[in-house]
Amino acid sequence: MNTELENVLESNRSNFYPVVNFNAATEKLFQFNFTDSNTGLSASTIANTELFSAYVDQQLKNTDAKFGVGGYGENRTLYKRSEIFDGAEARSIHLGIDVWGPAGTEIYAALDGTVHSFANNDNFGDYGATIILSHQLDAVTFYTLYGHLSFTDIEHLSEGVKIARGELVGHFGPPAENGNWPPHLHFQIIADMQDHKGDYPGVCKSSESKDYLSNCPDADLILNMLEYV
Repeated sequence: MNTELENVLESNRSNFYPVVNFNAATEKLFQFNFTDSNTGLSASTIANTELFSAYVDQQLKNTDAKFGVGGYGENRTLYKRSEIFDGAEARSIHLGIDVWGPAGTEIYAALDGTVHSFANNDNFGDYGATIILSHQLDAVTFYTLYGHLSFTDIEHLSEGVKIARGELVGHFGPPAENGNWPPHLHFQIIADMQDHKGDYPGVCKSSESKDYLSNCPDADLILNMLEYV
């Protein structure tokens, strides 16, 4: 594990601005399970964006939840909706946390940073519009990735632009702009970008999970949402 980064994030947890507008005193969260232990969800449903969106919406409605959350380290063997996850060994270990909710939901910077890079990763099942911010906290440099955004969020963006804590970063994109997913944010912490720009794997092979999870600490260290599930 990246102990130094995790310690810095843990010691600053109370200082992070909420990434999405959630009031724990009055609103609810629902924790999604996208492993094969969820017998109420099939791979065929996940493969169909409309059916998958309807499933997500219904779960949130049934539980009166504003957002759905979860997924860090989850073995998403159901995720065979896109060839980008395929290979001799499929990529199924999720490296970030997803926050599911309505298209257009506003996303904010948890702390000061600069735009490291951005891109439209427009393959089916990919991130779609993506922004990566660079941060330095207590002399430790790290990055946050925001995936599945709206096109307008990257339309006039430039690398190196400073982003202030609490500043609007983007919005949950609609399926046509977010890689053909139900609207949600994929939020991920990355210690070392390893020469990636505008993209970084959000899912890895099980055989590579130790290294990837070490480089991508639990995103709830910044989100601070899972304690309210």
